[in-house]
Amino acid sequence: MLLEQIRGPKDLKALPVDLLDELAGEVRRFLIEKLSVTGGHLASNLGVVELTLALHYVFDSPKDRLIFDVGHQAYVHKIVTGRMHRFDTLRQYKGLCGFLKRSESEHDVWEAGHSSTSLSGAMGMAIARDLKGENHHIVAIIGDGALTGGMALEALNHIGHEKKKLIVVLNDNEMSIAPNVGALHNYLGRIRSDRHYLKAKEELQQLLNRIPAIGGRLAKTAERLKDSLKYMVVPGMWFEELGYTYLGPVDGHDVRKLIEALNQAKAVGGPVLVHVLTVKGKGYKPAEADSHKWHGITPYKIESGQVLKQAGPPTYTDVFGDTLVELAERDPRIVAVTPAMPGGSGLLKFAKRFPDRMFDVGIAEQHAATLCAALALEGMKPVFAVYSTFLQRAYDQVVHDICRHNANVILAIDRAGLVGPDGETHQGVFDIAFLRHIPNMVLMMPKDENELRRMLRTAVEYDGGPIAVRYPRSPGVGLKPEPDPQPIPIGSWETVRAGEDLVALACGPMVGLAEAAAERLLAEGVRMRVVNARFLKPLDEEMLLSLADEGLPVLVIEEGAVHGGLGGAVLEFYALRGIDHMRIRLIGVPDRFIEHGSIREQREEIGLTADRIVGEAMRLRARPGARAGAARI
Repeated sequence: MLLEQIRGPKDLKALPVDLLDELAGEVRRFLIEKLSVTGGHLASNLGVVELTLALHYVFDSPKDRLIFDVGHQAYVHKIVTGRMHRFDTLRQYKGLCGFLKRSESEHDVWEAGHSSTSLSGAMGMAIARDLKGENHHIVAIIGDGALTGGMALEALNHIGHEKKKLIVVLNDNEMSIAPNVGALHNYLGRIRSDRHYLKAKEELQQLLNRIPAIGGRLAKTAERLKDSLKYMVVPGMWFEELGYTYLGPVDGHDVRKLIEALNQAKAVGGPVLVHVLTVKGKGYKPAEADSHKWHGITPYKIESGQVLKQAGPPTYTDVFGDTLVELAERDPRIVAVTPAMPGGSGLLKFAKRFPDRMFDVGIAEQHAATLCAALALEGMKPVFAVYSTFLQRAYDQVVHDICRHNANVILAIDRAGLVGPDGETHQGVFDIAFLRHIPNMVLMMPKDENELRRMLRTAVEYDGGPIAVRYPRSPGVGLKPEPDPQPIPIGSWETVRAGEDLVALACGPMVGLAEAAAERLLAEGVRMRVVNARFLKPLDEEMLLSLADEGLPVLVIEEGAVHGGLGGAVLEFYALRGIDHMRIRLIGVPDRFIEHGSIREQREEIGLTADRIVGEAMRLRARPGARAGAARI
């Protein structure tokens, strides 16, 4: 096999061009086989096999910088750069990362898990190269979906203005995760549909070359003629207006044409954009037929494409989607907004039932947030369905446009807490810290799926400003959906287990974990009360003051950043009231990024376990008792 000979980019370059198609076929078979066991981002990687081979064939990595947007489509890059033997560990604990990772290889010069960052990264590297007097190529590979992100458009504009020598490879497969939306997508579609552009451009250049050079006026007239004909042939030529030399469209599955285009791009003095047309899922029929489903896939049967899902209760995402449809049937104010994640965020049923009230804005979290603010100010009840990690991208808009306006926006924050195989770029552990301190914000987290249903009802009926409900990626606990879920009083906690020796304040999945620890502590003669601290803001002040009166030790447990989280809120509450006798211990996500693995492995690594809770409870219990009946302040 050719693939077994590839230990690095030099081995690839040693192959004759005629063998690259055969190698591409082997790479596809390798990916289909390996990901059937580990899962991962299959469709996007199958679509860039020839493109990645051509990039490494033409450029000299790592001297030349290859910057992949997001990085989930860089599996072929990992194979070419010597990591093929580690693919059995892909996305597994301590194994190969599903995204680019600088610590894995010198060829991974840029790592990201969020879209639309590659052009800014490339521009920074190009500026640094020129300031240091170095001479190498900078190549940013960005998809048409990522190009709709505002950050990418900002960088595209800056690059064209500065005229830096930089190559942008636009991987155009008409998809992000869901089908692309927007005017730019439609513009690219018009370019894709006009196959006569390159031929007309070549024929026009040949014609101009035959005209004798008899003066500057004629030369300028010829350039104007060339531009005028160009605009007649291609609609807009927007990229060239921005300052780029446009090459393409190029068949992204023809290695020879790709190599030719990339070599042409190397010869251009300023910024150049190579427009490459690819098919997401190329070479595997199930993935080609439904690239949305096969964007990020769990293990599957290769022959049939049947996904091997473990039986279990519906996910919180499913419960959210079903409940939102129920609520929208009764409340015409409800509209749903998502940044290119209708499937992942559970909105497909809503979109089918209420197509006029569903808005997929593309990869544009900032726009989505401000859009929701304006909808709310006009009397609608917008639901911004977004992953926790992607909500980070709209932080300013949440502060400035939603909370400052005190707009009645519902933030449905999916993938809150640890997320498993996607790892550190996707962990939803920071939203408590960056939301709870914003004025006007209400923040909730359910302990089970029925409480999620009740919280959504609460959010819809709440007209006092922005309200957020965060919920995990995992399946629910298996409860049958309760009919007509009732709203929950804002800021109220509930005691789910009695106890008089100490108290555990927990939220979300940590409530069940605290209950398991309490059962073990009971065998040791320790009765730990478990409180479902379902409102992270506002806190249940009456209960906290009652705990101060009792003088009980308090253990706060959360699957979020320990700095700035629920535990910090409890400490602030007591400190601001001068209540200084409370003994409090915090268990949460430590001050570092948590790498990929299963959620169970991640929890064990950072100590979010029943063993840790039992140990902390026993140590807290062993200390001298605090004075009881302290006065409220």
